[in-house]
Amino acid sequence: MKKLMMFAVAFAMSIGVAYASNHQANIVVVTHGSDTDAFWGVVRNAVKAAAEDTGADVQYRNPPTGDLNEMASLIEAAIAQNPDGLVVSIPDPDILSAPIRAAVDAGIPVISMNSGSGVSKELGAIMHVGQPEYDAGRGGGERTKGLGGSNGVCFNHEPFNTALLDRCQGFADGLGEELNMVEVSQDFDDIKNTVIAYMTSNPNTGAIMAVGPTGCDPTIAALEEMGRAGDVVFGCFDLGPAIVDGIINGTVQYAIDQQQFLQGYIPVVVLHLNHRNGTLPGNSINSGPGFVTKANIEQVKKLAGVER
Repeated sequence: MKKLMMFAVAFAMSIGVAYASNHQANIVVVTHGSDTDAFWGVVRNAVKAAAEDTGADVQYRNPPTGDLNEMASLIEAAIAQNPDGLVVSIPDPDILSAPIRAAVDAGIPVISMNSGSGVSKELGAIMHVGQPEYDAGRGGGERTKGLGGSNGVCFNHEPFNTALLDRCQGFADGLGEELNMVEVSQDFDDIKNTVIAYMTSNPNTGAIMAVGPTGCDPTIAALEEMGRAGDVVFGCFDLGPAIVDGIINGTVQYAIDQQQFLQGYIPVVVLHLNHRNGTLPGNSINSGPGFVTKANIEQVKKLAGVER
């Protein structure tokens, strides 16, 4: 199925290239990712690659600090441009529903990506490209339990993001434990200190989940500083250079890869083709989850933080 999907995307891309000069779509991508989150750098790379491959005119926008009220304003500004398509992430429907519905009401085709799969259709988006987050978290919890992990904690750097809440809840359910989520900031040193304080106060903790590189990277540093690297079953969502190194040296047992390059790339291709000839996929597309471990880390090592 994965090979079939990739073939379809490649075929659509080749068609888009052939007709880009005559059917150039204007597309705006608005995400909630902050400028400091390496995860979103991969999404940016994907959006740029899709623009180059299709010939579409694509603008990527985001609130530098991840402020969702600012993101809502960016969506409203995009609507005023009347683009041929709009791509949005939906970490908090309470804040973002109104501008997304306004885009749909204005006749702008909207595709949601990354977060918001549960509300995407309700808000009028034509499809969603992302990972079923609860299922991914549950898979991580089950894997952690199978590796002997228990007394788990989930460090969440975006507690407002429903997708990350689903990850933590799924992790707890996969472990067969009550949800134990600790909210952390997005500052490296602050997160590291919070992890050290938590682990010192809760020495029986045998399982950790970090829901993204923003939280995972400082947690790696905390465990290494405490001398507990490899003693705790530690899983991370998404990939980045520090996570790859953590898997190689045994600090991180696995990473859950939602393949965010696809989340940035596919919506642009779909909206370009929709503008060109009105075609659309019949369903949303799951971009993950996939598990990266020592067994397959070499396959993704060179692309981590760039296309993986």
